[in-house]
Amino acid sequence: MNESNPYESAKVIIKETAKIMELEPWITEILLHPQKEINVSFLAEMDDGNMRMFQGYRVQHNNSRGPYKGGIRYHWNVNLDEVRALATWMSIKCAVVDLPFGGGKGGVICNPREHDDIPAMSENELERMTRAFTRSIADDIGPDKDILAPDVYTNSKTMGWIVDEYAKVTGKQVDEVLGVVTGKSLDAGGSLGRDEATARGGQLVLREAVEERMVSQSLWDLEDARVVVQGYGNAGSNFARLVHEQDGCRIIAVSDSKGGIYNPEGLDPEDILQYKKSKGTVVNYRAPGVLSISNEELLRLDCDILVPSALENVITKENAKRINSKVIVGLANGPVTPEADDILLYRDITVLPDILANAGGVTVSYYEWKQNLAKEKWDAGKIDSMLEDTMRINASKVFTIAQKYGVNNRIGAYILAIERIAEKIKEKY
Repeated sequence: MNESNPYESAKVIIKETAKIMELEPWITEILLHPQKEINVSFLAEMDDGNMRMFQGYRVQHNNSRGPYKGGIRYHWNVNLDEVRALATWMSIKCAVVDLPFGGGKGGVICNPREHDDIPAMSENELERMTRAFTRSIADDIGPDKDILAPDVYTNSKTMGWIVDEYAKVTGKQVDEVLGVVTGKSLDAGGSLGRDEATARGGQLVLREAVEERMVSQSLWDLEDARVVVQGYGNAGSNFARLVHEQDGCRIIAVSDSKGGIYNPEGLDPEDILQYKKSKGTVVNYRAPGVLSISNEELLRLDCDILVPSALENVITKENAKRINSKVIVGLANGPVTPEADDILLYRDITVLPDILANAGGVTVSYYEWKQNLAKEKWDAGKIDSMLEDTMRINASKVFTIAQKYGVNNRIGAYILAIERIAEKIKEKY
């Protein structure tokens, strides 16, 4: 298997899980193949007046449990296999936390920031590109068909452009089609709690693992636990802040795509976030005791909790033997490969897999979608309470299944998800 191909990784886990479950082969085949793949080429005007051709994708994996749901990412390395994998993971993730959604994912090959000496696109260029992409896939998306969301290098502003353009294409009012996306700003139909939902979901899964003694005995109390965060974007920075402020954890290292910083005595996560907002990176952050390190060095640090929060395939069979953490909380999508999972399990390192640990984001997205359809606004207390129940109840089920079958938590989560999806597939056929 090509470990660097996330789609192949996704299929390997489905096949392994299906074998353990003794799943009917025809259901396995359904899960291995997305129902629909949309590949579009479209033009958008650049600031210099020239037209540029873009390549975009939307993969709709399985809608047995409900409409497709998943993010749109803008990145120079977007490719169809990556999007297939992400759509597949979304089907699993939604089922793990028992949401009435199936998996979808999309992306556009572009430069939202400078890369390889190619200048970053301006905000106006990104808007025109987003609107053109929306027009090209408009027939295949909708509040009851396929619901989009932010992902890598997209945000609430991007979602606002999509809603506005989709309303124009369909000839409807904006407030009638708010549910075509989630992750909107609060004043544009977004939900309270969404910005920190992915991080908070990971925090809740970690707490449940600690309380159920699913981790090393030395980590049965999170007070002063040493945390390393790889990827200091929305999910990573919010996780660092939440576990620091609420659980007493000590953040000893963080990084972004340009490099990292390390202080064994602890870092101030909020101060670092403000620095990154002003400078665009955590690199060169200065404070007493702070050292500069590479992302590779950061992954090897001696710590209690390692939190990969950037892109997929960060922990592989090549570096899994050098990981020095007791617990890994997967906030990114697919940060740990199947081969690495096996090595980490052998080394008694607990992995709280991404399809469980980062499902808080899609859970609160579901709440946003429900509010949009009902034209309601829920208060923060209701959302927080519902999220905690969802994450803890389903995390506990994953841990129980993993112990029952004698497998790692990722396979435990897949078993739970596939049981739920298979039930709906059987009803359909």
